[in-house]
Amino acid sequence: MPAIPSPVVLAAAVLGGYAVGRSTGNRKLAGVALAAGLAVVAPRWAAGSPVLAAALTAGTVGLVGLSHPLSRRTGPWPAVLTTTAAAAALAAAGDRLTSR
Repeated sequence: MPAIPSPVVLAAAVLGGYAVGRSTGNRKLAGVALAAGLAVVAPRWAAGSPVLAAALTAGTVGLVGLSHPLSRRTGPWPAVLTTTAAAAALAAAGDRLTSR
């Protein structure tokens, strides 16, 4: 069975984390969902380059952090969907770079 693509894993982690955080009111649980998704994809990236893995992980966390001020302008769901798409694109780029 092939591995689930990194963009799918990260999108599920970001959206799932938001949904968990929103439904429980507990941001720490949302962070756990994001960390779980990153724990799945970061080793894939690290196989190509540990520096790349660190940069992609930091970029993903930064995008999730960006969703908070963005939500004040656009609303929560548009902000989360925008940053989820950006995180998935970042994951796709990471997969392309590590598969070379």
